Amino acid sequence: MARTDSNKSKKDMSPRIANRRALRDYHISEKLEVGIQLLGTEVKSIRLGQVSLAEGYALVDTRKMELYLHDVDIAHYPQAPPESQHQPKRPRKLLAHKRQIEKLFGHTTAKGVTLVPLALYFQHGLIKLEIGIGVGKKLYDKRQDIKKREADKAIKRGMTRKVI
Repeated sequence: MARTDSNKSKKDMSPRIANRRALRDYHISEKLEVGIQLLGTEVKSIRLGQVSLAEGYALVDTRKMELYLHDVDIAHYPQAPPESQHQPKRPRKLLAHKRQIEKLFGHTTAKGVTLVPLALYFQHGLIKLEIGIGVGKKLYDKRQDIKKREADKAIKRGMTRKVI
């Protein structure tokens, strides 16, 4: 039996915000799901899908061994009064175990390695962020990816044509 829009559960209606730019600009070697500490208006804006992960990155604060998310733009919630609004690009604390943070810090000490936000989504009513250890791609890497994708499309197109 096919599901209609009226049969969708609350989980299906919550958005999954993906960072497509990260997969284009970085080789992602390892992924980790972490929690994120947010204000009420930020949660409501995320539920509306008003988030931009494109310029975002995560850093480890070595003094406290805590993980923070920087430059992720969560838009103002339109129904909230001006005095209770949040700052759109404020640093947000990420929630992870200390050993996971130490492991991430060990990976990011190398040159050209950064922690990149990949996706933001709801899981059992909580907002989760998927971060990845990313190494920046060179221009020729991007060109190779484009060539491979076009070749795969051509092969798929060739396989679907009917023979008369």
